[in-house]
Amino acid sequence: MTEASAPPIRPRRWLAVLPLIAFLAVAALFLLRLHAGDPQRLPSPLIGKPAPAFVLPALEGSGLAGFGDGDLRQGKVTLVNVFASWCAPCRDEHPLLIELMKRPELMRAGVRLAGLAYKDEPGNAKKFLQEMGDPYALIGVDLSGRVGIDWGVYGVPETFVVKGDGTIAYKFIGPLSPDALRDELMPQIEKALR
Repeated sequence: MTEASAPPIRPRRWLAVLPLIAFLAVAALFLLRLHAGDPQRLPSPLIGKPAPAFVLPALEGSGLAGFGDGDLRQGKVTLVNVFASWCAPCRDEHPLLIELMKRPELMRAGVRLAGLAYKDEPGNAKKFLQEMGDPYALIGVDLSGRVGIDWGVYGVPETFVVKGDGTIAYKFIGPLSPDALRDELMPQIEKALR
């Protein structure tokens, strides 16, 4: 047989789709792992440590003071709620925060709620609070997100329990629900009050 009479080499079509199959397999694995696990189990290196040094300006027109780490060391438990007007889950949890701060036992203990407006235009944050109600005793604007990064914020909303000496005692990731409020946050607040 001569070279001219040899049968033509046919490309193996399955080799052409092999990279696509490999990509889809890896993408499926990443997608499955992305939604696996409980976000509350994400470790926070700040638990048991003093709140990072920061000072946030007040939300203009809110009538409330901004706040910083010094405000968290005044002997009272403070909840720091990281929120944004553009965050739909923040809107869902907001009525729970309002009800939480009306609880007589928290009022008697002097527990206060500080809002950290994360990467939010001040005008939008102010409008959000006017529409939804304002449960905050202090509110600071973190327009650049730098303070949120220092606090280890993964996304909004997040709520921290800070002891009266400024030590971060607990971090709740995601929107609060009635069950999470009852079963997770309230026990942590009570523990911080002891």
